[in-house]
Amino acid sequence: MNPLRTALVAVAAVAVLASCGTTETAAPEPAASGGTASASPVTVTDSRGKQITLDRPATKVVALEWGEAEMVVGLGVMPVGVADAKGYGTWVTAAKLDASVKDVGTRQEPSVDSIAALQPDLVVMEAERDSALVPQLEKFVPVLVTEGSDGSDNLGRMRSDLKMVATALGKTAEADKLLADLDATLADGKAKLEAAGFAGKPFAMADGWKDGSKIAIRMFGKGSLVSDVATGLGLTNAWTGEVDPMWGLGNTDVEGLTALKDPDTRFFYNASDGVDVFADGLASNAIWKKLPFVEKKQVSKLPDGIWTFGGPLSCKQYAEAIVKAYTA
Repeated sequence: MNPLRTALVAVAAVAVLASCGTTETAAPEPAASGGTASASPVTVTDSRGKQITLDRPATKVVALEWGEAEMVVGLGVMPVGVADAKGYGTWVTAAKLDASVKDVGTRQEPSVDSIAALQPDLVVMEAERDSALVPQLEKFVPVLVTEGSDGSDNLGRMRSDLKMVATALGKTAEADKLLADLDATLADGKAKLEAAGFAGKPFAMADGWKDGSKIAIRMFGKGSLVSDVATGLGLTNAWTGEVDPMWGLGNTDVEGLTALKDPDTRFFYNASDGVDVFADGLASNAIWKKLPFVEKKQVSKLPDGIWTFGGPLSCKQYAEAIVKAYTA
């Protein structure tokens, strides 16, 4: 599911944006054949409540969203096809794709013909996809539909989606390890922030783009996945503006940022595509320059390529980047 297709972002009529970052932590080495997964049949119930039964764990997988593609690679299976594989390479660095992975069209409009040509044994996609796409695909391949986002518990939702995908791939042990590693990173990061005196401190997270002559800003409020990660580190999301209930995202402008009055607030943002509206577009803006976190030099651009709607490896990258910004 692409959060830029939600009603909130549709109203804003903006271009596809995402998050940032790199890390020294490498993803597990993917196995093209599915590794040591059992050849026994597997049954998994997806977010629709539908049972999908496979003769054996899936090894030829097509992923139609980047979060799911990251999960598949992180579990040790290289997908045969990914929607907008080139874009994935820009926005997602936690689990890199092999050059052999085929592009199957855009995330908004994947090509059914391109998917069929790969003869996959499973397609993984998110619940927000056009419902008409599912029956088209199910004519020739099983389709596993993940939830993709849930503003009431996005970190818990991510865990559930990962376990669902892992069951279909016969990689439940690998999923358990990925989640255990993430939990250890959160616990370690929380301890470091507390020791450095940052426990409970406010943060804000955003990305932005040019909307005509203005700068549009998208806030990652409470309910967003990256907010759940940061609060898991013991921080407090300072953004209290309206956000959508599914993704935890809200739109504002530079004037709206004046609501962030606490001088302890640290402002994080991403600009993975090379267009940095915060450093460039707002550099001479009088309102921006007077914001407390700008005056105190508490603005942190995240490393490029941390996908803010990703799986456990992206969440781990994000947590590590947050802790580094506070403690470096």
